[in-house]
Amino acid sequence: MSRRETIVDIEGRRLSLSNLDKVLYPEAGFTKGQVIDYYVRVAPVLIPHLAGRPLTLKRYPNGVNEMFFYEKNCPRHRPEWFSTAPIWSEGNHRWMEYCVVQNLPSLVWAANLASLELHTSLSNASAMPHPSYIVFDLDPGEPANIVQCCQVAIWVRDAFTHFGLRSFAKTSGSKGLQIYIPLNSGVRYSETKPFAHQLALHLEHKHPELVVSDIDKSLRQGKVLIDWSQNDVHKTTVCVYSLRARPHPTASTPVSWTEVSRCLQSADPAKLEFTAPQVIERVERRGDLFSPVLTLYQQLPPVDAIEAAVQQSVAASRKPARPSPKRPPTRPSVLRA
Repeated sequence: MSRRETIVDIEGRRLSLSNLDKVLYPEAGFTKGQVIDYYVRVAPVLIPHLAGRPLTLKRYPNGVNEMFFYEKNCPRHRPEWFSTAPIWSEGNHRWMEYCVVQNLPSLVWAANLASLELHTSLSNASAMPHPSYIVFDLDPGEPANIVQCCQVAIWVRDAFTHFGLRSFAKTSGSKGLQIYIPLNSGVRYSETKPFAHQLALHLEHKHPELVVSDIDKSLRQGKVLIDWSQNDVHKTTVCVYSLRARPHPTASTPVSWTEVSRCLQSADPAKLEFTAPQVIERVERRGDLFSPVLTLYQQLPPVDAIEAAVQQSVAASRKPARPSPKRPPTRPSVLRA
């Protein structure tokens, strides 16, 4: 197939966009041009959640039904103005040069690579040992679905409510839900990861019929995994508003706790599934429901207080739904353009 290019000017940056009519979501007939258009339209709420954070690109050059690959090192053919951040990799024992999307031209350039999914660190590149938030990825094992995730999400939320902390929910854009508890307090992963693990274990102990904390997939059937292991300097989580590689162009979408409760009460998983056009409509109507995650300052509670918090969550909702890395060598300058 010949490479068809379109030259555009975005905020003073000249970009060459290729094969805009190429279908990347065959079942929906959703093209690369529509992917880029989605990211342009959602950019005002998406870019604040990308800015300053190391980004892993998940690229689908021939669409969601074909081969994909993760790209941690920012492509060498990036524009000279594109920002990057050197991040030490213990596994590779070397510095990795991550992409950092700071503005609309950067976002469009990444989308033009068929980077359908955007996965970010929990940390800012300038403060990698310090996560901005705790994250719980709720992943259902069939026949459980997002409805059961809603029940578990409410238990997680209620545990943090016991501490006076606010939690925020978003769909994964795939099968489950993700709960973010913003901290923005300089806390370290050596504190957040054990805390997340203990909370998952306590909820598993209280609700063994529905909750599992071990990532072994054989244990997950009909239950919801509370994946606490995402709270690690080496892990990434799909960014809010990122598209997902599903049959239709669904996206990771912020949802209110009222919507979570309604999905649970109705037992209708479709209530928490949103495609790209629906996300744009929600943003135009409601703004960024996830904006407090960026700035809300909250203190991590002591681990030994978790049991009481879980008891509180049990009392609030009794009826379940059914079915330290080594120090790297001297760090280079954080952001490069």
